[in-house]
Amino acid sequence: MSLNTLKTGFFLAVLAVLFVTVGSLIGGRNGALIALIFAGIMNIGAYWFSDRIVLAMYGAHEVSEAEAPELHRIVRELTTRARLPMPKVYIMDNPTPNAFATGRNPSHAAVAVTTGIMNLLDKEELRGVIGHELSHVRHRDILISTIAATIAGAISYLSHMAMWGLMFGGRDDEDRNPIGAILAIVAMIIAPIAAMLVQMAISRSREYKADEGGARLCGNPLALANALRKLQSGVRRIPMNANPATAHMFIVSPLAGGGMTSLFSTHPPIEERIARLEAMALK
Repeated sequence: MSLNTLKTGFFLAVLAVLFVTVGSLIGGRNGALIALIFAGIMNIGAYWFSDRIVLAMYGAHEVSEAEAPELHRIVRELTTRARLPMPKVYIMDNPTPNAFATGRNPSHAAVAVTTGIMNLLDKEELRGVIGHELSHVRHRDILISTIAATIAGAISYLSHMAMWGLMFGGRDDEDRNPIGAILAIVAMIIAPIAAMLVQMAISRSREYKADEGGARLCGNPLALANALRKLQSGVRRIPMNANPATAHMFIVSPLAGGGMTSLFSTHPPIEERIARLEAMALK
């Protein structure tokens, strides 16, 4: 089991513990259960239909092998090597160089690339990018992100429930126990931020794992490293008008940010990703 897999398991466990703790402080057992069910329904729906929603959001259109023979050849070669079903292939008419994979499982997967990335990268670099995206499919990262979003969403709902409770007079047990009331208020403020930080940490961990898996699939870590370097420059030069809720899906973040905002970033620093890939090439 890899270090990134262990990290993901640890972060999911932290989210679960955070949810149980916050639930007992804010909503009690019944409130926590309601929040979890509500968040689960919303995120399961998103998990089931996210591929169609996101592809439509970015105007992606499915292309046949006759329309994009080189792209199809690369996807087919790498899916065969990864022992995955052939995903649907989409192109987005967008000058920003980027790509993402979606779909609820390997049998219902899609790989989408922009016209910008097709024009920017050479064949080996594009193979590295496709390998990265297929690694997300192989590792079922969409399922993992859905589980994390469900727990984080439940924590957020609990906080909102607590706010409404305070507006309408609070709970009797909190009135009798001032310390419990204070702890509930602190949890109400801090818990959603903490849950978001853990959720973003899970996303960054999965990106590292997809880089590693993509480099092994394409057989050329330096090609993926060069692709990431070009993509970072390309995204800065031609920004994408992307929905922040979908930023985690792209191989490089379409959103600007740095410093403290990196804690809330869905992607690790490009420099660190490149350094890890270069280290792989030396082994």
